[in-house]
Amino acid sequence: MEVRGLTRRYGKHVVVDSLDLTVQVGDVYGFLGPNGAGKTTAMRCILGLIRRDAGRVELLGQADITRARAQVGAIIETPTFHGWMSGRANLEQAALLSGLGAQTKPEIDRVLERVGLADRAKDRASNYSLGMRQRLGIARALLGRPKMLFLDEPTNGLDPSGMHEMRELIRSLALHDDITIFISSHLLAEVQAICNRVGILRDGKLRAEGTVAALIEEARGQGIVEVGAADKAALERALGAIDGITVAGAGTAGRVRVRYGELPLAQLNRRLLDAGVEVEALVPVTRTLEDVFMEVVQ
Repeated sequence: MEVRGLTRRYGKHVVVDSLDLTVQVGDVYGFLGPNGAGKTTAMRCILGLIRRDAGRVELLGQADITRARAQVGAIIETPTFHGWMSGRANLEQAALLSGLGAQTKPEIDRVLERVGLADRAKDRASNYSLGMRQRLGIARALLGRPKMLFLDEPTNGLDPSGMHEMRELIRSLALHDDITIFISSHLLAEVQAICNRVGILRDGKLRAEGTVAALIEEARGQGIVEVGAADKAALERALGAIDGITVAGAGTAGRVRVRYGELPLAQLNRRLLDAGVEVEALVPVTRTLEDVFMEVVQ
């Protein structure tokens, strides 16, 4: 997928602002941003569900998005179903609208098995848990063997067990079904666990894009350490007087989180001791995607 200059306005408010995205074949691409950043609106524009005011979208090598959608599965926001119908009946209705014809039954059997709902297919959708409804939504999106899958907050509202199941399913779809996946989320640990590339959106603009490993590696030059001392007020005063460091907020166990840049930790420790601070702990922080995200969106 290639997106260039995508813009969407509501009145004078620019929700998506000149967005550029590149998703490569085989990617599990995490589309990140705080609530209200414009993620869902951007996805709707990309899929042609709402009009874009400017920009170009090429999906699966085609500029004709309506034609490209025949090879795309999507869940945008929360999937909904006819609660009085069984899971299988809901899929039969979707298959009818998709024109699967004689392939309907084997295809429904395949997707139900694929998402782990084969033994609950006859149950009413109203009796499904949230996690089961999410999996049924993915089953519906998988009808017709799409080449690309769009998932909008697929783990939203799930308990830890449901998140784990969804994470494993998404990994498996990418690895074993050769599906390129574009997933929006604000659950950064989940994204880091399953995505190889990410784009970070803030106020409708793309602020960073690249592989998860590269974005974390780029930020390693902005090393972070948590400093602990018995006299926290004295510690914070001393830190404020040292050039080349930035206090980045509260750490764990009452420590202070410090961005120390190029200053060697041994020198930081020495300066604190010279200022009369009895340092009890210097704990380097292992950087995560969450650290990168917070630096980008703040």
